[in-house]
Amino acid sequence: MRVRVKICGITRIEDALSAVEHGADAIGLVFYDQSPRNVSTSQAMEIANNIPAFVSVVGLFVNAESSFINEVISKVKLDLLQFHGDETPEECASYTLPFIKAIRVKNDTNLVQYANDFSVARALLLDAYTEGVAGGTGHVFDWNLIPKQLTKQVILAGGLNADNVALAIQQVNPYAVDVSGGVEASKGIKDAEKIAAFMRQVYK
Repeated sequence: MRVRVKICGITRIEDALSAVEHGADAIGLVFYDQSPRNVSTSQAMEIANNIPAFVSVVGLFVNAESSFINEVISKVKLDLLQFHGDETPEECASYTLPFIKAIRVKNDTNLVQYANDFSVARALLLDAYTEGVAGGTGHVFDWNLIPKQLTKQVILAGGLNADNVALAIQQVNPYAVDVSGGVEASKGIKDAEKIAAFMRQVYK
């Protein structure tokens, strides 16, 4: 089964279309004002309205108020929610859209327990743990910390780029990979050549 690709932290229509052109299965929109890749609802609406069929639009939230999430859902054509904070399984499941749960992995993270707790999640997104930062750090974590058999599909994130994604896929065999900073010219601005190089390594 081929590995899926999500390109996250999209802030411009041209970057979204570049991701689609190069074969991305999903794009991610960040609704978190402490992120340099944060988008407004109006920005997100414009981007989402330009995404063609069969490409998923994912909305990323970090400990957001339910009223804000529901407002975004009502205005932006999202297909999937991504929770990157301390949200409980019940909170994640309380919306009208399916969700994935991001886990920041460190040495003592019990991923088997997370997979059990978030059994209704569509997948677990595994990212690097950095104190005080919700994600998007560009750091790689130790992939050996991922159990070989989890009951949830794994989306691998954290410091991926064209130089290491082939090795990551070989070692982890994830359902999907998630990249943001690894295909950027600057924070929030994607680089079409880096996207192309990344995709070539995923499918080589």
